[in-house]
Amino acid sequence: MPLASRVAIAVIVEAAVFIALLFGAAGTLEWGAGWAWMFLMFAGGGVVTVLIARRDPALLAERMRSPMQPDQPLWDKVFLVAMGALWCAWLALMGLDAVRFRWSVMPLWLASVGAALVAMSFWLVARVFLANTFLAPVVKIQTERGHRVISSGPYAIVRHPLYAAACMMIPASALVLGSWWGLAFSALLLAGIVWRTVMEERELVAHLEGYAQYAQRVRYRLVPFIW
Repeated sequence: MPLASRVAIAVIVEAAVFIALLFGAAGTLEWGAGWAWMFLMFAGGGVVTVLIARRDPALLAERMRSPMQPDQPLWDKVFLVAMGALWCAWLALMGLDAVRFRWSVMPLWLASVGAALVAMSFWLVARVFLANTFLAPVVKIQTERGHRVISSGPYAIVRHPLYAAACMMIPASALVLGSWWGLAFSALLLAGIVWRTVMEERELVAHLEGYAQYAQRVRYRLVPFIW
């Protein structure tokens, strides 16, 4: 199947799942914040996807591969399944919280802050993808693609800038959707990202030439001057 068709199908399926979880839990399609979040996510993701397709189609092809691959560590397969389940539960919780049961009341200005942070996170995501052609969705050493250490652009500041962007996007999304419970639940997703960061670094130090030296030069994993 052509790459463009695979991307289109993936986007349609993802949008359908998001709508089912968010609006199904909310019990209505009349949820402005929900549609605003959907627009931010798919507009931002669409811009990044088009950018990659034009600048680095090999990376886009790699990103479209199965999330379960033979050369992927077992722990990463388990992680992706667990994070997928947590993500789905998180979306459903925010629909229940913000709309169906209205457990949360959040000021509108916080939603605006959240929207700005989501947009900023996509800007960072675009920078990361343009800097690193080896940004596979699974943890593995891409020997067949000449995998090497990337240390320019965002990677000169932190070692895992894509995860840093995700750590910004997730709690910001809860703000856009107006869910305090979703914001609290975000801590589980962020903890998962931190755990994968540590585990991935072990693989890179052990199997990717030059990564240990890079880690000594760039001290911080996700947040400059903190960790």
